[in-house]
Amino acid sequence: MSLRVAHALLLALLLLGWEAYCRLSGVSALVVPAPSAVLATLWQELASGRLWPHIAVTAAEMALGLAAGCAVGFLAGVLLAEVAVLRRLLHPYVIASQVVPKLALAPLFIVWFGFGMTSTVVITALICFFPLLETTLTALDQVDPAKRELFRMLRAGRLQTLVRLKIPAGLPVILAGVRVAVVLALVGAVVGEFIGGRQGLGASIIAAQGMMDSPLMFALFAVITALGLLVYQATVHLERWLLRRLSKG
Repeated sequence: MSLRVAHALLLALLLLGWEAYCRLSGVSALVVPAPSAVLATLWQELASGRLWPHIAVTAAEMALGLAAGCAVGFLAGVLLAEVAVLRRLLHPYVIASQVVPKLALAPLFIVWFGFGMTSTVVITALICFFPLLETTLTALDQVDPAKRELFRMLRAGRLQTLVRLKIPAGLPVILAGVRVAVVLALVGAVVGEFIGGRQGLGASIIAAQGMMDSPLMFALFAVITALGLLVYQATVHLERWLLRRLSKG
């Protein structure tokens, strides 16, 4: 039996067990809706077109926050790895800034940036920043000393060593940080929408909670899960493609 078939069978068993429990136990649909009710609600929301704009908003916030956070985190990681004085000076402050929960900062971001997409993107970027910073520092520090010595003997400059040796050698570790950031980006986007979003899947969950519409909340959870898995798998395929190209080059 293939792994995909096993996954599908396990999911089917879980859904059947969930459906049987809801039908036989008499539990209120307000507490735990049956999968059939969740699926019907999800189909209704998708077919009516009401859900697509919220999916688009959350996906855009996720993409913008992920891109900004990863870019800044990578550049900061390279800078701190290459300049030892800056690393000793700034790294403790970076760690201290990450100790503060981003959810606690959300009201402040709303004051600064207002309600809507901007504050959510900022929260998402801050969440994605640290994984790239740390993985970049780790990747650049773990380059083979013998290869560094070879580049030094060949009189390669600092920038040349960074671009031709350190970053390519550390790319698998850096890309692992990107995968972590992808998962955190969706969390950041949804949490940001909980606090200050007017649109998006997180804002829709809050609206469904206000209406005590449990099937809709579960349907939104399913959409968020599907979106996260889709983006994560796309990232994994992109990582494999980049590493194959690097190995051939």
